[in-house]
Amino acid sequence: MSSDRPAAAQADLFSGFDSRPPAGDGPCAAALAALLADPAAAGWRELPFFADGTAGRVVAAVDARIAAGAQVLPPPAAIFNALRLTPLESVKVVILGQDPYPTPGDAHGLAFSYQGKRRLPPSLKTILDEAAEDLGLPRPLSGDLTPWARQGVLLLNTALTVEAGKAGAHLKLGWSALADEAVAAVSAQRPAAVFMLWGGPARRRAALIDRTKHLVLEAGHPSPLNRRNDFRGTKPFSQANAWLASRGLAPVDWRLARSVG
Repeated sequence: MSSDRPAAAQADLFSGFDSRPPAGDGPCAAALAALLADPAAAGWRELPFFADGTAGRVVAAVDARIAAGAQVLPPPAAIFNALRLTPLESVKVVILGQDPYPTPGDAHGLAFSYQGKRRLPPSLKTILDEAAEDLGLPRPLSGDLTPWARQGVLLLNTALTVEAGKAGAHLKLGWSALADEAVAAVSAQRPAAVFMLWGGPARRRAALIDRTKHLVLEAGHPSPLNRRNDFRGTKPFSQANAWLASRGLAPVDWRLARSVG
């Protein structure tokens, strides 16, 4: 993202950060610059991932794939939506996903959240069925989890980008450091939060969490490919709300839209 701001003023704006240009002038570099300039991201941009130049290198790699003709998802402007919609100082629940849906139009920067027009993805359907049964809610028809994010539910994938038709394509680009640092930051800086760790990759991050301050709810992955079937019936949503209420915090309203569009 270009700017008419003088260089000295830009240095003041990003004081404490690596002042080198983060990643050139590609669309993902522009999205990174917008995030760093967003007041809502003030807490997140203190993470080493952003401060030491790692973010710049990762988005440069993603922009290189775009330049080579790859269709990267979600659209660059949505890559950092999880951090923009859920500031660090408002986090009270953390849900980790793996990487975005690899079908154009489906992902919009929030783990598990879905904006497509087809049937809900199987893992998301399992999550929403569990929420409905756990809390006695009607099953939503929309898979857009933005209302959760706006209430302090950090919906963060361990890779923020993917390529169309190539699930897992960007898992090794360096995004995972952001997930590790975000989990550690919530653990260190928030007084009380619920961490919902579903599946092996998410559960391995339990070691980053201070269990004397926070509630850690571990379960199997909601994917129908999970042969252990150890997600359904775990009641994470009611457990989270009861625990938050016991600490004087507002529970999450897990209801979603009943219709699409």
